[in-house]
Amino acid sequence: MTHITLIPGDGIGPEITDAVKSIFSAAQVPVTWDVENAGQTTFDTMGELLPASLLASLEKNKVALKGPITTPVGKGFKSVNVQIRQMYDLYANVRPAKTTPGITSRFGNVNLVLFRENTEGLYSGLEVFDERLQIADAISRVTRTGCEKIVRAAFKYADKHGCKKVTVAHKANILKHAGALLLSVARDIAKDYPHIQMEDKIIDNMCMQLVMKPEQFDVIVTTNLFGDILSDLCAGLVGGLGVVSGANIGDEMAIFEAVHGSAPDIAGKGLANPTALLRSAIMMLHHVGLKEYAYKIDAALDATLAIKEECTGDLGGRAGTREFTQNIIAKL
Repeated sequence: MTHITLIPGDGIGPEITDAVKSIFSAAQVPVTWDVENAGQTTFDTMGELLPASLLASLEKNKVALKGPITTPVGKGFKSVNVQIRQMYDLYANVRPAKTTPGITSRFGNVNLVLFRENTEGLYSGLEVFDERLQIADAISRVTRTGCEKIVRAAFKYADKHGCKKVTVAHKANILKHAGALLLSVARDIAKDYPHIQMEDKIIDNMCMQLVMKPEQFDVIVTTNLFGDILSDLCAGLVGGLGVVSGANIGDEMAIFEAVHGSAPDIAGKGLANPTALLRSAIMMLHHVGLKEYAYKIDAALDATLAIKEECTGDLGGRAGTREFTQNIIAKL
């Protein structure tokens, strides 16, 4: 039996985590859940954003599935997501983007995976604000160690899954040190994988190429900020954030999550689409070696997504969260 920490989140989080739990139960997946909360609601009741019980559960289980947690814009507490990533050195944010039959998108042959460095760059939290002069400074801290970890993870993935090419997205033409370090490290690591082509693209060209000919890419690796932007762009190529998975992976721990927002405007209405979290949970099953269950649930999900009327409203269907979940269960 595999023990998993489940962090429901807020907004629609509890609804979609309940959907995943129901599907796992129907598929008889051998996991047990340690349900732990985090975020604003937890802070309001316990005075802690990240309770000690949650941290203890993460450190015991080493694997978690997390629903969306609201982050205040321009004020309030620091992102819970960022805190957990930095606390446990979850340096690789892994975001697959693949075309799915039945989901409307502008492209029909996208199949790529983006590796985003997850702990450094402009999200390091090194900011200073001069109240008198009204000047804000943010330091983009990039280390060789950080670059080596994320690039090595991308090449290992490409090697394991038979991908032919790794693309490094950067801004080394302008950022002569912070941008060039990732590129330099990638060229060194590429020598260990002579059977995999390495190419590099300046980030603005990378964006253009992705929206013109996304099928040319297999594995993409980039820095924290660029990866944050590119990962959402890639999601848009295949139907949006509501249908793509996400994982934050380190050497000792992995947290899988839906990367869309908490959608408080539809919370409690039974309208939420659990596809993104379910796909993240499928990634989690592969990670812990429960591949048979992963393939089984994935096939049932794809079969449901192919029938539009059985999907939730955001995908053009007529089903609510519960009905969509039952449609998947019926196909297991």
